[in-house]
Amino acid sequence: MANMKKGVRLDAKRVRLKKGESQRNNGSYEFRWTTRDGKRHSIYAPTLEQLREKETQVIIDEHDGIRNDITSKTVNDVYELWAELKRGIKDSTFKNYIYMYETFVKPTFGKKRITAVKRSDVKRFYNRLKEDRGMKISTIDNVHNVLYQVFQFAVDDDMIRANPTSKMMKELRISYGNDSEKRKALTVEQQKLFLSFLERRPQYQHWYPVFYIMLNTGMRVGEVTGLRWNDIDLENEEINVNHTLVYYNHRDENGCYFSINTPKTKAGRRVIPMTKGVKEAFLMEKTYQEEAEIKCVGNVDGYHDFIFVNKDGNVQHYGTLNKAIRRIIRDCNDEVLETHDIDSDPVLLPDFSCHTLRHTYATRLCESGINIKVIQDVLGHADIDTTMNIYVDVTKDLKKREIAAFASYLEGENQTSASA
Repeated sequence: MANMKKGVRLDAKRVRLKKGESQRNNGSYEFRWTTRDGKRHSIYAPTLEQLREKETQVIIDEHDGIRNDITSKTVNDVYELWAELKRGIKDSTFKNYIYMYETFVKPTFGKKRITAVKRSDVKRFYNRLKEDRGMKISTIDNVHNVLYQVFQFAVDDDMIRANPTSKMMKELRISYGNDSEKRKALTVEQQKLFLSFLERRPQYQHWYPVFYIMLNTGMRVGEVTGLRWNDIDLENEEINVNHTLVYYNHRDENGCYFSINTPKTKAGRRVIPMTKGVKEAFLMEKTYQEEAEIKCVGNVDGYHDFIFVNKDGNVQHYGTLNKAIRRIIRDCNDEVLETHDIDSDPVLLPDFSCHTLRHTYATRLCESGINIKVIQDVLGHADIDTTMNIYVDVTKDLKKREIAAFASYLEGENQTSASA
């Protein structure tokens, strides 16, 4: 309730009010103004001091071109607009963005007003995902990936001044010591055990070609399952990697089904030379399918004649391969433990997945001293840093092993000298 005195507007405490300011019946304050487009806007505050802080921000925002018509819009509102306008990415990638946002952001954090979100709000949200939901840093990074884009969209559209999620993942990794588990390769002994077990056990022999090829080409699981017979040249001993088989929820009436993706980068499209063993593995697969009378019947986005198919002739699902690996690990380790004394520290297979086979191949390349650019090209890494990270880890492990071997050598020499 504002008091009037000779044209001057005062509040209940007899403080002079500026143009556009007024005191409401409940004692709070309101500031009303008109933007250049003729639209009326209002902001509210419990005290006059707080109202004038908001007024100052309104003036700054107008000067900087920040829009005033989105004060009531939530993060979810902006996300919907971002999703409607997003272009230039693969359908599977976009659907993954949608899944991550709608599962982890939309029900809670997404309800916040976009203009009210501060860096501390983002950090608190990420901390809750980590501590309350027990999510891995790598999963939170996937959430962050889409959330960053939504806020950047708001920045680019003059809704907010700065992106509150910027550099937040770096801070989170520092806070939690980057708890993402270091990816481990199979040792040479484990690799030999894995392949020899597949060769020896009849019920697993049909898995030998695909796993051998993965271990000796470094192809991603989707690249291997997507290979067609016309993608390999047995005469010139080359593999042409030009697409990936993917399985995901398309969020349409058909739900989850296979699609073909072409490489995201030029590096993903590559030619991999075959070793003699890889060529033999392809021929072994061909022979097995002929003897078992298996023919490919799968057709995905016009692609057909796939090399690795199931007993019904349909394309292989990466989940099926990983399930097979788990059974192989179980039975292989059981066999080892039955034939070896546990006190003798026998070689056993660790828990691993298809991607471990790719990482194992990369590790063997680094250990052999092959040129780092050749490794990058064969693996299809767009960024040399990805290859270098593997190379550095491998060389660190090699250095430790070499020093340990040197220490053992010295101990042996000392014992020999002492007994002489």
